[in-house]
Amino acid sequence: MKIDDLNWQILGHLQRNARESFANIGRKVGLTPPAVAERVKKMEDLGIIEGYKTNISYVLAGHQLTAIIMLRAFMGKLKPFLEKVKSFQEVINCYRITGNENIIMEVVLRDQSHLEKFIDELIVYGECRTHIVLSNVVSDAPIKNAKSIK
Repeated sequence: MKIDDLNWQILGHLQRNARESFANIGRKVGLTPPAVAERVKKMEDLGIIEGYKTNISYVLAGHQLTAIIMLRAFMGKLKPFLEKVKSFQEVINCYRITGNENIIMEVVLRDQSHLEKFIDELIVYGECRTHIVLSNVVSDAPIKNAKSIK
């Protein structure tokens, strides 16, 4: 399926607010609510729309620290780590990357003591570099039509 301009407009609205009604989106893009619903359903069926989520304030949920942790796995420890990382409740994003490190993770933690204990769990798998997040400059930016990006 080609993602045409109307679909990109619909995707833009859904990325900003996944709970926006099809009627409201339809008014903004010039389609009827059933036409918007049909396009959304087709994009869901094709996997273009992977799902919907709720964003939660980490701070209000009791997590005072957000950190980026980079890990360079010890020889023979990468595969065990890739299984173990799925069980860490602190990890909200984890990527296997190229470069000097193998892994980059975004984690949320209660406090510095929690960070220390978490690092103690990680160091059996490799060398860690930790960066404390001070503020979020860009968050969940919408995916745009690649053709419109210059």
